[in-house]
Amino acid sequence: MHLIDSTPEYVLSIYEQMERRLATVRRRLNRPLTLSEKIMLGHLDDPGCKDLEPGRSYLMLRPDRVAMQDATAQMALLQFVQAGRKRVAVPTTVHCDHLIQARAGASSDLTAALQENREVFEFLRSASAKFGIGFWQPGAGIIHQVVLENYAFPGGLMLGTDSHTPNAGGLAMAAVGVGGADAVDVMAGFPWEVLYPTIVGVHLKGEMSGWTAPKDVILKVLGILTVKGGTNRIIEYFGPGARAISCTGKGTITNMGAELGATTSVFPFDAKMDAYLRATDRAALADLAKARPHLVTADAEVEANPERFFEKVIEIDLSRLEPHLVGPHTPDLARPVSEMAGAVSEHDYPDAISVALVGSCTNSSYEDISRAADVALQAREHGAKMAVPLLVTPGSNQIFETIKRDRQMAALESVGATVLANACGPCIGQWRRDEIKKGQRNTIVTSFNRNFPGRNDANPETLAFMGSPEITMAYGLSGRLSFNPLADTLPGKDGPWTLRPPKKAPEIPERGFVRSREGFVPPSDDPDRIELKVAKDSERLQLLQAFDPMVDADFVEMPLLFKTKGKTTTDHISPAGFWLRFRGHLDRISDNMFLGAVNAFTGERGRTTNLLTGERGVEVPKVARAYKAAGKKWVVVGDENYGEGSSREHAAMSPRYLGCAAILARSFARIHESNLKKQGVLPLGFADPADYDRVREGDRVTLSNLSDLAPGVPVTAILHHADGSVETITLKHTLNNEQIAWFRAGSALSLLRRQDGAGTGLVPPPA
Repeated sequence: MHLIDSTPEYVLSIYEQMERRLATVRRRLNRPLTLSEKIMLGHLDDPGCKDLEPGRSYLMLRPDRVAMQDATAQMALLQFVQAGRKRVAVPTTVHCDHLIQARAGASSDLTAALQENREVFEFLRSASAKFGIGFWQPGAGIIHQVVLENYAFPGGLMLGTDSHTPNAGGLAMAAVGVGGADAVDVMAGFPWEVLYPTIVGVHLKGEMSGWTAPKDVILKVLGILTVKGGTNRIIEYFGPGARAISCTGKGTITNMGAELGATTSVFPFDAKMDAYLRATDRAALADLAKARPHLVTADAEVEANPERFFEKVIEIDLSRLEPHLVGPHTPDLARPVSEMAGAVSEHDYPDAISVALVGSCTNSSYEDISRAADVALQAREHGAKMAVPLLVTPGSNQIFETIKRDRQMAALESVGATVLANACGPCIGQWRRDEIKKGQRNTIVTSFNRNFPGRNDANPETLAFMGSPEITMAYGLSGRLSFNPLADTLPGKDGPWTLRPPKKAPEIPERGFVRSREGFVPPSDDPDRIELKVAKDSERLQLLQAFDPMVDADFVEMPLLFKTKGKTTTDHISPAGFWLRFRGHLDRISDNMFLGAVNAFTGERGRTTNLLTGERGVEVPKVARAYKAAGKKWVVVGDENYGEGSSREHAAMSPRYLGCAAILARSFARIHESNLKKQGVLPLGFADPADYDRVREGDRVTLSNLSDLAPGVPVTAILHHADGSVETITLKHTLNNEQIAWFRAGSALSLLRRQDGAGTGLVPPPA
């Protein structure tokens, strides 16, 4: 039987390897280590490697686990098929949580999802069974909650094909969101390459009280660092305040570190984590970690003198932290709730809230739902109900069954809640919302993690504000964004009344969790008998064909396909919602490329000019296909933090598939930059960010010295303007020798296949 669980024997073997590797590292560095350093350097493929310089060196690491959600697992497993391996090399799981659309309620929504996505679920199930992967069926829960409940362990290193994988940092695990190609490397037995992150320390003191929740910690940090402040950094929390936060509360904070652009976020092992491990039937793992504080906590000198060991130290006093809301349209626009009335007036935000939503992978723990239920019970005492619809998504079947037993679900339903399936639902755009027309300006309040335009309901005019579950409940009871839960009154059967802060919720249920592995399917005992099938006429799945290398002539006078303005997230590059159904079909999903991005020249979303015909206002994918048909490679120009957001590698694969040679941007988000490199697209930054403004509509671009492409060597770009004039600009890059080899081979997977002579025996469709 293939290993799936984080068994005590497996975790002990990891700790023993960490001991040996860190002994070498300590001799080299001769100084105390942070927890982040212990985990990352304790997983070095070669602890005697040449360079260990944060922010400059590339590390080759050996992760302990891989986790994938159903939307990204499709492309990851299709790439794994191309890698030609018979079994995964590390414990791996697939979790079906993204393809369940929120409509009416848990039961009917799950039934509909099983019917509509049968082909995809069957492919994922059979591929998992064949390759030695644990499979969690639809309805079992959200990937990150299930991982925290079953697989995460202190000191471990995990990759996940979802940007919120760092949720496991709540259990002192360095869990990193990546694209599918990175996961495939590890599943195929290769080390994982990552730029050695610098480390930001967040010192927490005091203790939360009243309305303040763990969510407010990360919202405060987002307000300080912004959405690009964590790029190529690990956020390490420490201090007495950290030890006062529950394990799942810590998970909330590390989960949403993804919005900082951080490589990962982590808390040190403590008594709260010990209790959670024991409550989830992993006492043996708690004992192993407890006996090895030198592996799962920072050295004592780090907390005593943090400025010596962290690139930057942020101080937060939890006893003075006020509950926050962030938004709209970006998770770093943070305000205390006491300032929201002024913001509504100043910015003309719609004051009437249309829907309140509680849940997501960030906030769907027992503690979260209990605090939300306390607010519901207060309302029930005063004869009040929600002023607007309330949608609730439990994090897992374990949470669902436990809150059903302990009556939190009944409390929420008594004030008007609709309980949805144990899945992502509206948080990732799986929400069939019929009461609002596209383009209608409206406000929603959620306990989610992202609020980009169109993110939740495909309507760019929906203004999403995010806070803790209990704050979301309070706003839903009032129905007004200008409401101050800390002071304002609500109407009740006996007159106006004021909310009191929720009671301190139990971190662990008094009667324990209703432990559930319902929906888990182990891999097959006879995998060679399993045949993977992809129908030739399928619109949902398509076998992949390796990308061919580009040649020098491809980089001469390439048409500028699109210049984006402002935020260009992966949601803008490869929108979700309706398009989630095509995540396993590269050709079909490429029809959504850049449909959400703003044209810097016209202000239109998803439309550009075809330079071959002169036609204006054409959908970007159609123009890209026209260039591809004409044998033309093309370029895109992006703004700051290009590719912010999710780990979806479709935002790199679709451009590569349709002919993209390079992306020129002011700066890149970490995961997306890595995904572009893996797919053989050059991510090139403007050496002078002001050169972004020199790129004009109708430009063609020549990259003139790619034959000399080398680490640290700038690339020269020639801008051929439509009026016949020419300008030369300098571009920088972060490519190392191995990544340049991916580019020259066509992609990382093309290089792997060439090196191994791998063959799959499967015939791919035409490109």
